[in-house]
Amino acid sequence: MDPARLAPRRRDLLLISGAAVAWGAGGAAAAVLFRLSGLGPLAVSFWRTAVATLVLALALALAVALVGRDDRPRPGTPVRTAVLLGVGLAGYQSAYFASVDRAGLALGTLVTLGAGPLLVALGGRLLLGERPGRRGVAALAVALVGLVLLVGGSVSAGPGVASGVGAALLSALGYSAVTLYGRSAGGGGATMVSFVAGTVALLPLAVAEGVWPRTGDPLPVLGWLLFLGVVPTLLAYRWYFAGLATVPAATAAVLVLLEPVTAAVLAVVLFGERPTGYVAAGAALLLTAVTLLSRPVPRRPDAAATAT
Repeated sequence: MDPARLAPRRRDLLLISGAAVAWGAGGAAAAVLFRLSGLGPLAVSFWRTAVATLVLALALALAVALVGRDDRPRPGTPVRTAVLLGVGLAGYQSAYFASVDRAGLALGTLVTLGAGPLLVALGGRLLLGERPGRRGVAALAVALVGLVLLVGGSVSAGPGVASGVGAALLSALGYSAVTLYGRSAGGGGATMVSFVAGTVALLPLAVAEGVWPRTGDPLPVLGWLLFLGVVPTLLAYRWYFAGLATVPAATAAVLVLLEPVTAAVLAVVLFGERPTGYVAAGAALLLTAVTLLSRPVPRRPDAAATAT
């Protein structure tokens, strides 16, 4: 592969991996917020997009004041695309939280993150003409086995398994649609328009659930909301959509499985959970899948000659 083309792809692989790690940290932050504030999952999801919108607006205003730059959608990323991506993000997040509430954290996570890469790989093949190749198929298989070991060892059913699994599948479908749509748009999609659209879409759901914190010290709650809005939301989604400019959709879907690895590590560090052998083996397999995808694919000499 041409080094000039390889460097941007490595950068974008790192961007998507960084987004996945940030999302894993966001799950831990949300768990802390649930305990501190009494907020429900929809309200937390609303505040994360609202904070991201506010911080981005302040950053853009400062950039315009200092150097005259703004964040208008670039050519090829129309406002309609940004709106659809923002609403899609809000939708699949809400469906995921509903699945966790009804089916339990482990089962909801397993179904959502397990179905997501399969749907993305299928959609990438049918809609975008992307072929994962042998290494991609192997990485996907290893990643799914690792996910089952990582999450499945502690599966416990919630009060509404059927509806929870349905919500998880809906979340996986929404995630795959957002990924494929962002990939087809050439990346950029996490703009101001996207975050505003997501915030507006989540507002009525958050109001119905209870949008204001009911317990806890306001300063720690505000600090966690600020972290959740800036790192796992504003930065992570911008990294993710930027990485989609060169990274195939199926590859991105496997890299995103770094999220549960990060969440598992933080659960041990922050919440004192004791890892099992299944968790360790699952995390190792997921990291193996990521390593497979991060290495450049060697080109055959005849293919390189043809390209030149």
